[in-house]
Amino acid sequence: MVKQNKIIWQLVTVSILKKLAWVVLLYAGAAFAQKENKYIRNGNDQYYEDNYKEAEVDYMKALEKNPESVKGQYNLGGALYKQENYEDASKLYGNVASRAQDDKNKADALFNLGNSYVKAQKYEEAINAYKDALRIDPEDMDTKYNLEYAKKMMQQQQQQQQNQDQNKDQDKKEDQQQDQQQQDQQDQQEKQDQQKQQQDQQQDQQNNPQQQQQQPQPQQISKQDAERMLEALKNDENKTLEKVKLQQMQKVQAKKVEKDW
Repeated sequence: MVKQNKIIWQLVTVSILKKLAWVVLLYAGAAFAQKENKYIRNGNDQYYEDNYKEAEVDYMKALEKNPESVKGQYNLGGALYKQENYEDASKLYGNVASRAQDDKNKADALFNLGNSYVKAQKYEEAINAYKDALRIDPEDMDTKYNLEYAKKMMQQQQQQQQNQDQNKDQDKKEDQQQDQQQQDQQDQQEKQDQQKQQQDQQQDQQNNPQQQQQQPQPQQISKQDAERMLEALKNDENKTLEKVKLQQMQKVQAKKVEKDW
């Protein structure tokens, strides 16, 4: 693992240094490119001294003179890469790869693009960049080596993601079980509280028999009271019968008077 990381770093360095030497000479005779190349040379000097921020400034000045400069974009990508700005470096390398006319230069840009993706842990994108580079130069051993490394790293990344997903699912399941256990415990506690309350009430009743005596009890009727009530009912009944007989006699007498008349 250490060897692979070290080789990737070395390969990127070698690739960028070769390109830095190449771009300085490119278009050296054109008058329009003189100021551009001046800043690129200054940037290369700073780059070789490991002053990557200063190199970035010079490469940016070169691009101000010629925004479409392939060499300026390429070397700026190298300075950004060294500052661990892999996202912007990959954009520059991708742009250079799409515009480069020479196959060797395009393959080199794709190679460095793949390295930038590897550093950013974007292994699938790195694999695609390396494959594109190998289509141009199938015998490049450095690209083959880094392609296999990117594949291995992507497998590890996928495995880690899978383990994280499984851990999340397990944590979620454990949380659900814990919630259910808490609910069961709460229900059990409420049931025990109700039972205890009933037991306390029963115990209070057993310990306070006077309280039961103080509660309203059905009244009992004495024998004498019952006899008096029966006698009163009989008297009421007799009075009612006498009243009915009197009414019937009055009706009979009324009929006789009407007939005699």
